[in-house]
Amino acid sequence: MRHRFSKKIFVCTFLILISVQCDARLQRARNLGVPFEGDTGQFNAITDVPGVEVGQITLISGEGKLEVGKGPVRTGVTVIFPLGKASDAAVNAGFFNLNGNGEMTGQAYLQDFGVAYGPIGITNTNAIGQVYSGITQWTSQKFGSAIWPVVAETWDGMLNDIEGFHVQPQHALQAIDSARSGPVEEGNVGGGTGMVCFGFKGGIGTSSRAITLQGKKYTVGVLAQCNTGKRDVLRIAGAPVGREFATRWLGCYEKAFAAPDRQPLCRADGTGGVPTRDQGSIIIIVGTDTPLSPTQLNRVAKRAALGLARLGSYSGNDSGDLILSFSTAKGANDPDNSLTVTSTQIANKDIDTVFEATVQATEEAIVNAMVAAKTMSGIDGYTVFGLPHDELVGQLHKYNRLKN
Repeated sequence: MRHRFSKKIFVCTFLILISVQCDARLQRARNLGVPFEGDTGQFNAITDVPGVEVGQITLISGEGKLEVGKGPVRTGVTVIFPLGKASDAAVNAGFFNLNGNGEMTGQAYLQDFGVAYGPIGITNTNAIGQVYSGITQWTSQKFGSAIWPVVAETWDGMLNDIEGFHVQPQHALQAIDSARSGPVEEGNVGGGTGMVCFGFKGGIGTSSRAITLQGKKYTVGVLAQCNTGKRDVLRIAGAPVGREFATRWLGCYEKAFAAPDRQPLCRADGTGGVPTRDQGSIIIIVGTDTPLSPTQLNRVAKRAALGLARLGSYSGNDSGDLILSFSTAKGANDPDNSLTVTSTQIANKDIDTVFEATVQATEEAIVNAMVAAKTMSGIDGYTVFGLPHDELVGQLHKYNRLKN
């Protein structure tokens, strides 16, 4: 049986609508009772950092057998504005390469000047150039001069026709146009549409922490595009749930496309598939309004790796694990600024609070990505199952991580 490919490409832009807000709140880890440390901001999202805006566009079309250039398509673009769409100013920024099997542009600026500009783009591996082009076009038209943006990637070729190059510069422009503050859609959206996280359906996740330093209130927010992790090492709230799920809910092919030398057929409980390796990459963006220098932000970026490690990740050889951090506080030393810049930064002795918040928010953002993501089928009928909520809650009870 051959599935008919739909000629119409459905493009979903996620605006901040009431129905989306309600759904985003319902499909989050805390709503399942998963215990996390720390106090969140209003939306428990990177947009809790004042001024930060997020936009996403999702490309989903077709089903069945892969036809390169036609589909199935399961991909998209996510953009993050540190200072919102109205500003072309640089922000202090830091970078950490946990494992370099991936790509993030703009590293020369990050390393030499310690700054980044918005929007920051996240997409699939083969779409970095197109998203870069879209961002430079938009900034040139809006501000009269193109910026050198940061664009990062993870590989969605298990579900998406990645060699078909379906993401184009105009999709970056559409993601930019949809950028808003407030709640952020998670799971199978934007750049995370076709991603896989710890063997389950992954994608976009976000979280935040409200902190106090020297009597002043600040926010640390994280957005992650998760496409990494080995199933059996997964830990949630410290419980080794990956061992319990190791042979269940595995990705597999539908009957119509399974061949004798391919993976076994899907079964109702998800058994019969083949576990994936720790591969595919993760991009983590940490934002804060805490006044921090580029050197301090490099240190913050490293701590996001510890949030990933809490989930059991060992950052495998085939995973590009790249982290960007930025501060929206005034005082970035823009390379093109001819004026002397006066800035402040918190004392290093006080930075531990930022470190702790970063670890906590990173851990929760990644779990939120898995909780929000739903089962998806893509090329050749390959299916990646969403994290089973009821079974996760049962495992957390088993390991005494839930009291009720």
